[in-house]
Amino acid sequence: MINRFTPLFLLATFVLSHASIEAKEGMWIPTLLQAVEGDMQAMGLHLTAEDIYSINEGSLKDAIVHFNGGCTAEMISGEGLLLTNHHCGYGEIAYHSTVENDYLTDGFWAMTRAEELANPDLVATFIDRIEDVTELVRNAEDPQAAKADLVAQATDGTGLDAEVVAFDFGNSFYLITTKTYRDVRLVGAPPSAVGKFGGDTDNWVWPRHTGDFSMFRIYADANNEPADYSESNVPFQPKHHFPVDLGGVKEGDFTMVFGFPGRTEQYLTSDAVTYVVEHLNPARIEMRDASLAVVNAARASSPALRIAYADKQSSIANAWKKWIGQNTGLNELDAVGKKLELEAEFMARAAAADNLPWMQLISNMQAANAERNPYMLARSLFIEWVYYGPDALNYAWSFAPLVERWEATEAAGETDAVIAQLQARTEDHFRQYDATVDRDIMAALVVPYFDHIDPAFVPEALQAAESDPDNWAARTYAKSVFDDRDAVEALLAKGSAKAFAKLSKDPLYALIKSMRNAYFDRVAAGYGAASAELDSLTGVYTNGLRTLFPERAFFPDANSTLRLTYGKVEGSSPYDGMTYLPFTTAKGILQKYIPGDADFDLPADLVAALEEGDWGAYANEEGELPVCFTGSNHTTGGNSGSPAIDGDGHLVGINFDRSWESTMSDILFDGSRCRNIMVDIRYVLWITDVYAGAGHLVEEMDVVR
Repeated sequence: MINRFTPLFLLATFVLSHASIEAKEGMWIPTLLQAVEGDMQAMGLHLTAEDIYSINEGSLKDAIVHFNGGCTAEMISGEGLLLTNHHCGYGEIAYHSTVENDYLTDGFWAMTRAEELANPDLVATFIDRIEDVTELVRNAEDPQAAKADLVAQATDGTGLDAEVVAFDFGNSFYLITTKTYRDVRLVGAPPSAVGKFGGDTDNWVWPRHTGDFSMFRIYADANNEPADYSESNVPFQPKHHFPVDLGGVKEGDFTMVFGFPGRTEQYLTSDAVTYVVEHLNPARIEMRDASLAVVNAARASSPALRIAYADKQSSIANAWKKWIGQNTGLNELDAVGKKLELEAEFMARAAAADNLPWMQLISNMQAANAERNPYMLARSLFIEWVYYGPDALNYAWSFAPLVERWEATEAAGETDAVIAQLQARTEDHFRQYDATVDRDIMAALVVPYFDHIDPAFVPEALQAAESDPDNWAARTYAKSVFDDRDAVEALLAKGSAKAFAKLSKDPLYALIKSMRNAYFDRVAAGYGAASAELDSLTGVYTNGLRTLFPERAFFPDANSTLRLTYGKVEGSSPYDGMTYLPFTTAKGILQKYIPGDADFDLPADLVAALEEGDWGAYANEEGELPVCFTGSNHTTGGNSGSPAIDGDGHLVGINFDRSWESTMSDILFDGSRCRNIMVDIRYVLWITDVYAGAGHLVEEMDVVR
């Protein structure tokens, strides 16, 4: 019988022989790039694998930043200047915006270092080293202890953080050491009419004309080490930063996207895909339909609410539209049918190999899916409530250290610190909060929630909501202290144990406590156990696929670790009679321009600049200003902000989206239609230099002309 564990270095060796079959698909662990170096060079790479990832020398990986744990960014100067997406920096831009200084609408540009804006809790993380520790973990008597020892050895006295991360459903393990910088300041952002041009209408859509970028700067102490914000900090000096290439790219040119893709699910079985399409996605879509209806109406009603709820609207709408497109793509490509064909062939080859465990594997995975599905749906509905629903819920729960654990908090001498943290949280919370909007979101979620939830998972405090959501929500907020900023601030100023104890009966606090208790008591454990069983089976499945299908390449799923994907600049023809070209230009911005439209309006000065057509050094060979381009790089969430890199290792764009026809690529990648969308670096620089007048930022870059 074949060992279920196939180290990824063996996978890399295998794929080397077959890389040309599916060169565009897959997200490569950078330590394994030697396996596909030849294929990448044949496609147009002029570097070596060592140039991309090196342990001992500065390399491309040293310019890649995990931006606040969710997006990717890249270093573009030797003075700490960082480039990412506008939507990745959106929360910080909104945080600093007021009606008087509306950076969302007008943009923001620091003309001096002193004008750069500090951002509480914003971090930038660099990869120090990625080391294969599969054998060390696998051969250890106590794998968890072995992991802890590896982390301790990597971190003690180094100033680094470390984690042992499982890859490929436990088939391999890597020790990843990182360094995180905590002083990251906002430097520049275009108006939202540039950074979000097209809005929800164009989100996940090609052709695109969105200047989705923002700039930040990392600061460090005098020794170039991480430090909390201080006026004495100095610009960080990275080991590597990208030269910025004004030559651009042409159709067919080689491209790489380097970043931190979040999660893909390439190994779902047919029944799991069916559940996603027929149950999970529809439930999530309906929950967000309800929230968006409230938020969009509120934002249209006043400038203050437009600003206050800009970040929330963006976070809700992004996945909402993705799930709609994902369902469409999975159905159009007959993903379930393709999975069934693969599973049938897997069973046939397993039978030919006389491998009974593999012959039983599909049915075992289906049973595990059936066990997990109700927990997964309940978990998703909980997430929609607590993390994308009314903001008052999480805010109320932030008081738990004083309500639930006063004695422990007091005994640890942490009471004053917790109160100070809550005072800061209160300031941030009410900055972007409206009681009526929050209450209406809560009421709106009730109907879709009860339409999909298994009654066994409904928290006791939510049961009264089903019969009359509006009145229930109104009563909950009217009787809660968390709806009254002055009352909360007075409570925190008093700092009374007795007063905090009374919060346990507050309607909003009692609601979130009931929801959390129901989740952790009835959902989390069942979901965790079922997921662990399914992951174990999937690990066997991926090993079996690689063994039984030697003619095919199967890549490890994304897991928010550093990955490189490569492809080329190309368009697509996803539908009969339709051809997408791979480039857009500034003339398309004016063609889409609709005065007064929420998605396609433009500032008057930008219209004038676009009509004048003075592109300067940023024009392409045809004398046009390039805006966006598409490629066949395999990307997902987390790749937002990733650098688009040419064959010379130069920055030519910033990844920010996928086409509508590509949204199913997390589950099923189709090379004929899956395209990632990148903003051309020349448009970024034109906006920065010519339109915004912030040419000093371009001057600190290494510009290749």
